[in-house]
Amino acid sequence: MLTGASSGIGEAAAYDLSARGYALVLAARREDRLRRLARELDPSGSRVIAVPCDVADPAAREALVRAALQHFGRIDVLVNNAGVGLGGGAWWKDPDFARVLHVNLEAAMALTALVLPPMVERGQGHIVNVASVAGQVATEGVYSASKFGVRGFSFALRRELWGSGVAVSVVSPGFVRTEMTAGSRLNKLGLPMPGPEVVAQAIAGVLARPRREVTVPRLYRLAALAEALPALSDPLIARGYSARRR
Repeated sequence: MLTGASSGIGEAAAYDLSARGYALVLAARREDRLRRLARELDPSGSRVIAVPCDVADPAAREALVRAALQHFGRIDVLVNNAGVGLGGGAWWKDPDFARVLHVNLEAAMALTALVLPPMVERGQGHIVNVASVAGQVATEGVYSASKFGVRGFSFALRRELWGSGVAVSVVSPGFVRTEMTAGSRLNKLGLPMPGPEVVAQAIAGVLARPRREVTVPRLYRLAALAEALPALSDPLIARGYSARRR
């Protein structure tokens, strides 16, 4: 089951996993794009199905899981990929800033709680949570809070499930070319940005060989070291915010 599947990383993951033979339940809010993708991947509708879903809605989450179970009988993998940001500016000026927490963190936890009991009972399953380098290096207020939360939740869950047969992995992307990053400063500066396919490959990679966390592109592993050097990272990141507010 793959959330946030209608565009960006989720869409790229759907193509990649389908090509590798996975049966897929695709979930996202944009029904037209989601159903078009499902038809393209599997015109028969037997191996890939689309379930329109706002993961921030508890009833929609429950309906998503029911649809997956009705069609396939079991859920072996959950990829919590759905995510939103605020699009720049001061988070405290956004009246709906909490939606970032509801979609990025709360929904991932709630969906995991829905699919986990049968996985534990079978002694088999895999939870893959898509976090962000912004969950390693604090850069964007509420968004970073949500992604730090995803990582903390994932690492704790991994320990809680140790020896159960259920794996937990985190994939933490840096800047990749998606709708969410279309207005980023890197794009405006014309700097190269890899496509979402690199993240899709990382998701497939941890499913084939479970790991605690994979950061992509690999260069961003160096960025995570910045949190250990706040005397350097604090003024650099603060200057970036000052430039954005002008």
